Amino acid sequence: MPVKVYGVILMNIEEWEEYRYVEAGLEDSIARIEDSSLKKMVEHVCHSGGKRIRPIILLLASEICSGSYSRSLDAALAVEMMHSASLIHDDLLDQGLIRRNLPSAPEKFGPSRALLCGDYLIAKSIAFISPYGEKVIRDFGKAGMDMAEGEVLDLRLDDDNFGESDYFKCIYRKTASLFAISASIGAYTGGADEALAERFSFFGNSLGTAYQIVDDILEFLEVVEGKESKFTSETLPHIYMRNMPKEEALEKSINSVRQHVSAAKETLGTFRACPARDKLFQITDYITVDMLENV
Repeated sequence: MPVKVYGVILMNIEEWEEYRYVEAGLEDSIARIEDSSLKKMVEHVCHSGGKRIRPIILLLASEICSGSYSRSLDAALAVEMMHSASLIHDDLLDQGLIRRNLPSAPEKFGPSRALLCGDYLIAKSIAFISPYGEKVIRDFGKAGMDMAEGEVLDLRLDDDNFGESDYFKCIYRKTASLFAISASIGAYTGGADEALAERFSFFGNSLGTAYQIVDDILEFLEVVEGKESKFTSETLPHIYMRNMPKEEALEKSINSVRQHVSAAKETLGTFRACPARDKLFQITDYITVDMLENV
């Protein structure tokens, strides 16, 4: 049962069946790594406190479409390993020191070893996704390319010209794209046709966009805990502050979160009513509006 701490709802997501299923799959995969040095790095990256939101979304989408966890688990692990690799690369780009209250992979193992760990995780994600057919593999590959393009956009070679449209293009590629394919690939593994999978993709895109804006708002307000980097990305409130006071910029950013959350929930409402859909509603609030309760 969710509880409230200082007004913020905390879900016990670690008690969910889907979370435990993903954890067991990760443990099994790590146990099969032969090189002890690589295994140590992968363990550090994969056991640093993540909530497994993306793979859980995939499993839940599959269940809504009458799929099974056993059928969709490898796809869920592929998504989680791609995400973990992106965190390593993000820390390399931003010179991240702390992530989830632990030393970042580059800080703990050095940039070269961290980079190789990221390469391994990407290769392993490809191995996990490979049995699912051409459509899924292509979508997965495109998401990986989108994430890289988003990080290139995030380098902001010319800050003065990095505006609102650039920001949304950037966060779609670097963040929302992986949420989108988590939902759509989950639908495909559950037997959905292309039209239904596209609706799941829209849900994931809306949720991922809202999630990233929330993350930016918390960074803007300097209330992010457990993370420290030498460099930070441009945030939506900062962009809006070029043309309006801080309070208006913050409110406009929060309204953008609400709009994307509303779009995500509206799409969720069109899916089959079941416990898996209920959990997706909970996740949608948990990683977006619930995080803004005290803002």
